[in-house]
Amino acid sequence: MAKKSKKQQQSGGTPATVALTAAGVPYTVHAYEHDPAHPSYGEEAAEAMGVSPERVFKTLVADVDGSLVVAVVPVAGSLDLKALATAVGGKRAAMADPAAAERTTGYVRGGISPLGQRKKLPTVLDSSASAHTTICVSAGRRGLEVELAPVDLASLTEAVCAPVARA
Repeated sequence: MAKKSKKQQQSGGTPATVALTAAGVPYTVHAYEHDPAHPSYGEEAAEAMGVSPERVFKTLVADVDGSLVVAVVPVAGSLDLKALATAVGGKRAAMADPAAAERTTGYVRGGISPLGQRKKLPTVLDSSASAHTTICVSAGRRGLEVELAPVDLASLTEAVCAPVARA
């Protein structure tokens, strides 16, 4: 997990919520009790919040031609690695080593947020996000999600929007 400043520790914020607050972007935090036995972090979040899985997006880290890239896709689907590589002008993509993803983003697996990462990575937001007024993404730890407008997420992460999810 990313190191928190004294202010973050006192406020209970994560680097993701601190970044959203600093940017003045409207968002809502949704907290729920994480069950370590649940087979899917994203599906667990959707169920716990009572939100359609099409509106809850997971943050995945992939290796595209030797560089780490973030993909933000609906939990109802999966990542199309070939489409991700194409979206960032690469040739070949594979899921990143989990330890490398955690080390680079500053977050733990299942709690990786596209916001407030230790090292800002190129980000691709699945184009299906634009069909929703708001979407939910990890707020930086398991059991914590933020709901925000997809356009705000794209702007803050400087994301490319492309069809990178499979149903």
